[in-house]
Amino acid sequence: MTTVVPSPVPSPSSTPVPSHAPLPSRSDVYTHGHHESVLRSHRWRTAENSAAYLLPSLSPGLRLLDVGCGPGSVSIDLAGRVAEVVGVDAAEAVVAAAREAARDAGRENVRFEVADAYALPFPDASFDVVHAHQLLQHLTDPVAALREMRRVARPGGLVAVRDADYAGMTWYPPSPGLDEWMALYHEVTEANKADADAGRKLLSWVLDAGFDPAGVLPSAGVWCYATPQERAWWADLWADRCVASDFAAQALEYRLADEVGLELLADGWRQWGQERDGWFAVLHGEVLARV
Repeated sequence: MTTVVPSPVPSPSSTPVPSHAPLPSRSDVYTHGHHESVLRSHRWRTAENSAAYLLPSLSPGLRLLDVGCGPGSVSIDLAGRVAEVVGVDAAEAVVAAAREAARDAGRENVRFEVADAYALPFPDASFDVVHAHQLLQHLTDPVAALREMRRVARPGGLVAVRDADYAGMTWYPPSPGLDEWMALYHEVTEANKADADAGRKLLSWVLDAGFDPAGVLPSAGVWCYATPQERAWWADLWADRCVASDFAAQALEYRLADEVGLELLADGWRQWGQERDGWFAVLHGEVLARV
């Protein structure tokens, strides 16, 4: 796996942090859900493969908030680089899993809470760094979430966001099955009022959230699955997602696919995974923004 790492973030701006105000309720739908095939991918993530663009800006004395932390693998890894990490997620079950993972890792400077990304339960200016990985693509109002992340970051602190860009993903050899999977994924996320191509829009959303452009550093990162082991792992988890995850359930509920069609998508993934020259790249947008 490779990741493009940017140069250090620019100097902080003098843009004030807005005061907290009640936000309207939202009914966001998490496209992936928390099936084992999804958590299998989440648990693979580390600070190095998922937050390399942020690591040069971290130091031992910082307090970090990880929004949308999932089962906590990145949060726990980041806790080895800063003084304290608080991970939050809307799903109680994955928060419980993250707490167990932290206990297993012996990390005492990380804790996990259930929280809403639109109404974080922390005072203004509570954290030196506010981080979110693969969160904004699933929200109906990512700009509102970024404003809330900005609120709880201290003046001079950082907000760091990274999201995949599905239309920017590419693979070889050509695969009609993967082409159909990509089309269906976009249809499902559109039905959820989410944005599968969030990566390319992060910079725009950050600017719309009120960050000073002078303190904003955009970049890009890549996950690449091309060795036999990586290819088989990636293909198998997506084959499972196509028939067993919330993505599959939503495709059926919205009448965008039937069970036979989903099985064909899973077969397409398995066939691609068996190609001796199979190659898959996941493009991510990344932004570091000074408060």
